[in-house]
Amino acid sequence: MKKTILFLTCILALNLNAKDFRKIDFETANNELYKKECTSCHFGYAPGMLPKNSWVYIMDNLENHYGTDASLEQSDVKSLKEYLELHSSENSHTKRSRKITTSLKPGTLYTSLTQIPYLQKKHRKIEERLITQKEVKSLARCAACHKDADKGIFDKKTVNIPNYGPWHKK
Repeated sequence: MKKTILFLTCILALNLNAKDFRKIDFETANNELYKKECTSCHFGYAPGMLPKNSWVYIMDNLENHYGTDASLEQSDVKSLKEYLELHSSENSHTKRSRKITTSLKPGTLYTSLTQIPYLQKKHRKIEERLITQKEVKSLARCAACHKDADKGIFDKKTVNIPNYGPWHKK
């Protein structure tokens, strides 16, 4: 009887974890060094939002990180690079990470999130003025519109564009 209960408990736990995993669009960054060094300046992008070669490029060019010097100790760069490569879009099992990987042109280096074909496609219906307004500024500022981005949720039901409103009701 105890074995049966233990077995059923394990099955239930696995089922609950699988359901929770399906709810998220991207696995959130769960590395303490990443949180400390990267999210102190900007939104904590999920590693699965970019392919490996993009993360390598970004980490190898921190002295000119989108107009800012974000240089780190070499040991920290090495550690972060390993983490980001291990959790890049090619290595993630979330639906949107797989779609990002599928959308990439072979041999192309994407140096910014805004260049990713899948992400461009998902935002193509949004008027330019809504993106360039001061409250948003760029598609790279995910959390400006995606209210649950920090939880890895990017579905259109959670989009609230400043000076426009909820996207799903339009």
